[in-house]
Amino acid sequence: MKKKRRKNNIKYSRLFILTSLLLFCLMIGRIIQLGLSKEIDGINLKKLASKRTTKTDIEVAKRGTIYSNDGDILAQNVSSYKLIAYLDSKRTTNENRPQHVVNKEETAEKLSPILGMEKDVVLGYLEKENVYQTEFGPRGKGLSELQKKQIEDLNLPGLDFIESFKRYYPKGDFASYTIGYTKSTSDKDSTIKGEMGIEKQYNGILKGEDGYTRYQKDLQGYKIANTPVDVKEAIQGKDIYLTIDSSIQFFIEQALNSADREYDWEWFTVTVMDAKTGAILGTATTPSFDPNKRDITNYLDLFLSSPYEPGSTMKTFTYMAAMENGVYNGAETYKSGIYVTSDGTEIGDWNRDGWGVISFDKGYAMSSNVGVINIISRHMSSVMLRQYFRRLGFGRKTGIELPNENKGNLEFKYETEIYNAGFGQGITTTPVQNVKAMTPLTNDGMLLKPYLVSKIVDSQTGEIILENNREEIERVASTATVQKMTQLMDDCVNGIGNTGSGYRIDSGELIGKTGTAQIANANGGGYLLGKEDIISSFSGVYPKTNPQIIIYASVSRPSGGSQKPISNAVKEIVSNISKYYGNNDSVTTSIDIKNFEVPSFVNKKVDYVKNLLDLNGVKYVFLGNGDKVVKQTPDSKSVIATNDVIYLVTNDSNLVVPNVVGLSSKVAKNLLQKLGIVVHLDGVGYVNSQSVDEGMPITDGMEITLQLSPRYLVE
Repeated sequence: MKKKRRKNNIKYSRLFILTSLLLFCLMIGRIIQLGLSKEIDGINLKKLASKRTTKTDIEVAKRGTIYSNDGDILAQNVSSYKLIAYLDSKRTTNENRPQHVVNKEETAEKLSPILGMEKDVVLGYLEKENVYQTEFGPRGKGLSELQKKQIEDLNLPGLDFIESFKRYYPKGDFASYTIGYTKSTSDKDSTIKGEMGIEKQYNGILKGEDGYTRYQKDLQGYKIANTPVDVKEAIQGKDIYLTIDSSIQFFIEQALNSADREYDWEWFTVTVMDAKTGAILGTATTPSFDPNKRDITNYLDLFLSSPYEPGSTMKTFTYMAAMENGVYNGAETYKSGIYVTSDGTEIGDWNRDGWGVISFDKGYAMSSNVGVINIISRHMSSVMLRQYFRRLGFGRKTGIELPNENKGNLEFKYETEIYNAGFGQGITTTPVQNVKAMTPLTNDGMLLKPYLVSKIVDSQTGEIILENNREEIERVASTATVQKMTQLMDDCVNGIGNTGSGYRIDSGELIGKTGTAQIANANGGGYLLGKEDIISSFSGVYPKTNPQIIIYASVSRPSGGSQKPISNAVKEIVSNISKYYGNNDSVTTSIDIKNFEVPSFVNKKVDYVKNLLDLNGVKYVFLGNGDKVVKQTPDSKSVIATNDVIYLVTNDSNLVVPNVVGLSSKVAKNLLQKLGIVVHLDGVGYVNSQSVDEGMPITDGMEITLQLSPRYLVE
């Protein structure tokens, strides 16, 4: 029996030894495999070990600053803060120095006005359960230095800040489409990316390159002594100086704001170029946006991204084409009014009765479509016209330093298409192409390349990396052509009764060509026939004797189909530029006024609103005798001048019709509609009479007719 038990013990011992030996061999094999293999189960062991023992501190590169040509900051990096609150009481180890939020009610009440949030909303964040810390949503991010200091001065326990960087645009809605804006997916500046304009076009140059310090760490995260340190210095973003002149840009935007208070339109754009260099001195489009708020309604920049049919400003280039091909005789005559093509299509002048038999020179001054048709049909071909348009830069990109440039459309083949192209219909162009095409007329026939970037500078060393100057493309016109076109543009504006006479200034130094293009029917062939379904434009030079600027302006669907929005704006801009350059052309009186961004007064007490507007020197009129504001015009976030008037409707049930005589049609209509009155307009411009007397009680469904007449800003 003992012998059998002994045999079993030996058997089990051998089995145990063999099993142990096998396991040992497997362990040795695994160790050898781990030692010799680069990857195990798809994991790079060397990288894994390095990641666990290597620490990398990122040195964030500062994004470059964007400046105007005269040194004004247009875009820069500023410190930004995110507010956090510690809620876990375990964070506090000394009751006399609490490190968490102790009194949530008090904290919410004091933070509320600084963050611009309701107390209950703030309290909701603070009353979260089972969390170590909390944030405060969008209003708790992007805080300024001032807001941070205001919160710190509250001396509330448990509050802290995380610093980051954000892009800031000091001038707000100023050259917005040109500058563009950036977006960030995190709080680190290295993630900021340009989304529009110069910010997008030069994103790689502006953003720089982050640096780092990389070293081996111990379990506590400290650097291990005598181990190598890998350091890469951050390359800071470069600074960009634009050709934009802050003063000229302001003149443009001020003129657009002035026109906006008098007229309605779909969009309005103005560009001013240095006539001798091709530098863009200012360009603006309305509606615009504030890049700090990104309140954008249209992501395409009209300056170069949204081509449209330019209309009669193209007649300048058709006439130049005829002259350069040696087929123009200004004294040659034709019968104006209507032209019938070979297929029976009638093409008329804007005055379809015409002016009788007139010369081609006179046809230009009267903006005669039939004149252009006769020049083409008698002396030119589609090839001659297209080739010259292309030489001027139409139908191709200019290469301006902005993203999403559109080349437009220069396709025309059949007889009617060729004639239409000659006076700017059926083809599409952009404002930047139009100012470029005007440069031969201010440079003795030499075509210049337009540009927006003056120079790029290394922000650390001051070294100029790139500098742009006048760039000549080719000579496209003779001296004789330039002199003749200058004479024709002068006659168009300064001649008696000609189409450009609304642009005349006292000195006679502004010359140019007007344009009116019908808007194509997007839902079918042909054009819209409404009075306001047009794009009005002007392309001009100032001063004619020694050109300094080229100015191009266009407006879509102006109220009443009037040229006044453009003529008033152009003359105001030219007046201010003339004084700025020391020419002293007295066109309009400039008033020293300030801009005021209108806040929301709805549900605010009347006394509070009065005090705020008085403090800012803004005029106001209260309608009704209530104690609270229920409606306002202009609406909140509108930018007005301090000499404008804000109208405030109160919670009075006995409202009466106000006196709107003297107000622009836009302001009067907006005000009356907010009072529930149906408004009918008769004419264009300012109110000279109203069909319902001031002081009449307002009734349901009340209608009022306003008689309008132009009030010229410039005589």
